[in-house]
Amino acid sequence: MLLVLLISMVPIVELRGAIPVGYGLGIDNIWILTVLAVLGNLLPVPFIILFIRRIFAWIRKHLSKLDSFITKLEDRANSKSEKVQKSAFWGLFIFVAIPLPGTGAWTGALIAAMLDMRLKKAFPAIAAGVVAAGIIIATLVSIFGRPVLELFGMKV
Repeated sequence: MLLVLLISMVPIVELRGAIPVGYGLGIDNIWILTVLAVLGNLLPVPFIILFIRRIFAWIRKHLSKLDSFITKLEDRANSKSEKVQKSAFWGLFIFVAIPLPGTGAWTGALIAAMLDMRLKKAFPAIAAGVVAAGIIIATLVSIFGRPVLELFGMKV
């Protein structure tokens, strides 16, 4: 169960990967699995919103070779921020809730930081989006998880 919590904290993978991995490892209560994944996915969000700009500035100052990487991250967040900016809460919620690559809590928090959204405004939208994404992924895993695992010779 700790593995599910840790996997859900990893950028890009987040709960979209943690729930199927936990299910594949034999955690059969999909809702406990989802709660763990949601909690793990939300843990980094306040830190990203509050500190990412300072972290980026520090990296640029002390690790200048990573400047282009930081610029790519900022550009990516800024390119997606237009969708969010129009309707801050709902835009951020929908962006995080859609379980596709490039969306999720990490990118949502990065967008919120780039838009200078306050934590008390951004976190509820991101949290609601993470819960919605968790329900979507848990539902898909509940429906398709067993057949997919059996396809690969695994029993759940």
